[in-house]
Amino acid sequence: MLDRTHSRYLLNEEEPSPAYGAAAPRSLFDPLAPDAVACAAEEMGVKKAKAGAAQQAIAGADHVLPWGLMRLLMGAAFSMGLMLVVVAGAQLFTSDALMVMAWASGRLDTRRMLRVWTIVWFGNLVGALGTATIVFLGGQYGFGHGEVGASALYLAASKASLPPFKAFSLAILCNVLVCLATWLSLAARSVTDKIVAMFLPITAFVAAGFEHCVANMYFVPYGLMVRWFAPAAFWAEPAAQAKAATEIPVAQYLVNLGVVTLGNWVGGALLVAGAYWWLFRRAAAGAKA
Repeated sequence: MLDRTHSRYLLNEEEPSPAYGAAAPRSLFDPLAPDAVACAAEEMGVKKAKAGAAQQAIAGADHVLPWGLMRLLMGAAFSMGLMLVVVAGAQLFTSDALMVMAWASGRLDTRRMLRVWTIVWFGNLVGALGTATIVFLGGQYGFGHGEVGASALYLAASKASLPPFKAFSLAILCNVLVCLATWLSLAARSVTDKIVAMFLPITAFVAAGFEHCVANMYFVPYGLMVRWFAPAAFWAEPAAQAKAATEIPVAQYLVNLGVVTLGNWVGGALLVAGAYWWLFRRAAAGAKA
């Protein structure tokens, strides 16, 4: 059984959760066993669901390099996002798909879970749009003689133009890796362990070109801002001129945002949370019933 001291350390609570029944690690620095990670995933879902709406909304708030190497470097940089979410205590719609574990164990009702997902999704949207606006106003698109803006146009057009079935499939794969990264972080006992655990799965999903709904809330609007509002000085740069004819289909983007959101949910809620609940928590939930 998890002792009281370990439960406080894991959950940052005064009292241990009654749902815990997994074996404690041998020492402070041993990783948690899978059944203990399953308990932690449930507890995380309950804790997030009990947070207030305002808290949830706020929390939720190249040509020089070979293509493969560029994607790998993008993934390494992008991994910082989930690190900040997990370590700083923010909320991300995609990783919150793990709440299904708490729901499946009867510790979280459907209405509350859907409410949290909705609030966090819109909180993430507001945060992404706000960040894109600030970055645009800072003139980042002009860096590298327009290379940054040209890359933004290309990326936005690529994501907005994806056929829906491809976007859905890539989104499933994306959130399998995002939720596995979150799962691994729950096994960690220090900030360093959490960062190391999350680094490779997130780097992998970006490098592989998978689709993440919250990332798309930033990349496509930022590309549209460049397309619509960048000054003439930007379009005078050779890199920008090469992308002057790039079209970013807004209607298709809105469709894809919904499709990618659904695919992310399937990958995280069903293929990770559902599978691990079945493996590690189904027996415990059945015993309580």
